[in-house]
Amino acid sequence: MDKQFIETDDAVIRFSGDSGDGMQLTGTLFADTAAFLGNGVSTFPDFPAEIRAPQGSLAGVSGFQVHVGSGEVRTPGDYCDILIAMNPAALKANAQWAKPASTIIVDSDLFTEKNIEKAGIKGANIFEELKLNDRNILYAPITTLTKECLADSTLDNKAKSRSKNMFALGICFYLFNQPLTYAEKYFENKFRKKPQFIEPNKLVLRGGYNYAANIQAIPNTYKIKTSNPEKGVYRNIHGNQATAWGLIAASEKSGLPLFCGSYPITPATGILEELAIRKDLGVKTLQVEDEIAGICTAIGAAFAGNLAVTTTSGPGLSLKSEALGLAVMVELPVVIVDVQRGGPSTGLPTKTEQSDLSQALWGRNGECPLIVMSAQSPADCFEKAFRAAKLAVEHMTPVILLSDGFIANGSEPWLIPSVAGFPDIKAPIVPEGTTGYMPYARDEERLARFWAIPGTPGLEHRIGGLEKDFLKGSPSIDPQNHQLMVDMRAAKVAKVADFIPEQEIIGNTEGDLLAVGWGGTFGHLYTAVTQLQKKGKDISLAHFNHINPLPKNTREIFEKFKQIIVCELNSGQFANYLRMKYPHIIFEQYNKVQGLPFTVIELTNKFNTLITK
Repeated sequence: MDKQFIETDDAVIRFSGDSGDGMQLTGTLFADTAAFLGNGVSTFPDFPAEIRAPQGSLAGVSGFQVHVGSGEVRTPGDYCDILIAMNPAALKANAQWAKPASTIIVDSDLFTEKNIEKAGIKGANIFEELKLNDRNILYAPITTLTKECLADSTLDNKAKSRSKNMFALGICFYLFNQPLTYAEKYFENKFRKKPQFIEPNKLVLRGGYNYAANIQAIPNTYKIKTSNPEKGVYRNIHGNQATAWGLIAASEKSGLPLFCGSYPITPATGILEELAIRKDLGVKTLQVEDEIAGICTAIGAAFAGNLAVTTTSGPGLSLKSEALGLAVMVELPVVIVDVQRGGPSTGLPTKTEQSDLSQALWGRNGECPLIVMSAQSPADCFEKAFRAAKLAVEHMTPVILLSDGFIANGSEPWLIPSVAGFPDIKAPIVPEGTTGYMPYARDEERLARFWAIPGTPGLEHRIGGLEKDFLKGSPSIDPQNHQLMVDMRAAKVAKVADFIPEQEIIGNTEGDLLAVGWGGTFGHLYTAVTQLQKKGKDISLAHFNHINPLPKNTREIFEKFKQIIVCELNSGQFANYLRMKYPHIIFEQYNKVQGLPFTVIELTNKFNTLITK
């Protein structure tokens, strides 16, 4: 029977296996190839929480989902068309994500009685027990065929077996008519210092491709249509990488050296790692002994005239809270990037959540306002990191930038912008030779104090955590002065609303239902809302990136809709914040706290229950 060639607008592929099976790399190479070919791409790495879970166990399953499309792709997809399961545990952990008409590719060598039992499956027929009998199942002896491909290689048996992920990748490349060229170039670059690994990886990749081409069990092959994206230079970028690059761009535009003091923590560590390799751009990084040291070194760097950054996740933000109060009190620019994960305590280190918003807004002692922003996609992390640095420097105050595990580890094609097109960042540094300097005298436009760099003659001043005299900066316990300074710090943050864009609406600016979101939920909300709009539904979307202060037109937007539903990956923190701001407006909620992003299907189902026309 001849195989059919099918053109399709999009496809979702999910790679899964043991944490040592290389599923993250396999998925990344597939996504990068699709991006090079001009497809839209969105990825979702799903890491196991345990560092060294027992091999073949459910706790050790690692997944990577790739959504490839002909045009704009905003989400990694709800359910997959192709599921690659390298062992029984991977199949069981991911069975729920396989579409009814999907193809499932398994390494039959590993579907032994022992491994099936280890995965907690009791029935004799694993596919029947998991209710997958109606899927197209490809039993491929991947491990055996990998070793046969490398029969003449000098690699040891363990290294040969570990190459099986490239065999699976070769099968997928054949299924979607993708060339091997880009993956082969990756091997040449990756192993340039260990050339003995280049040819074996190429052999196994070609072996998987040829195997798929020569068996009848694959009835169809697919070609994902390409669109005509905006011309320019693109690359596939992860959220953490984009955040680091946005901070570097801000350093360049401000003329300030970039310093990052951080303690490694999942899922934020990638930002520190990316910055650490950019010494060629003058970036200074310090891996410290704990979270408190991370922010304290950043405050010291800000005092010394640096663009200061510290990176963390939810548990680390808790530990930084006292020092954050110090940064607010001394009014120094520090960017705190919080890549949110499931909580509380150490929670779900490798899973995503939006559970730190209340902590970012209020998690400090006293009246302690600061700017809070959020990024909405992997590529958007670049611009939001840049904007966070600009606001921190020009308004002389800390800024918390909220990311999350989903967008930090996920990736999408990014049109590399020209930094020349970004605005300059003007640090309010007091020039040498200034007389009569008062540390807490303020710029009337922004209410920001002026920045005196230590060592500048004539600009010596006191600084510390005690309340400041409203001009001299010396410690003050005067009641009226304290009231003045508390009001001044709050007014300074509120005044930032004059320097951020007004909130945009996707869809009609008034109507029946307004969906509201913030941060990394954008892709799923945008897709759900636009799908319903195409069906004639009266629904719009307001997705917030500026949270404190809110855009100036926020109240006006809300008052023009009959119903408002706030969707977030927590128990309702943004909804409660909006209720405090606008008590006369009713906000419905839709919440999910499962360590997983929304699916488009569950959002559209919810919205349909509310839309009246």
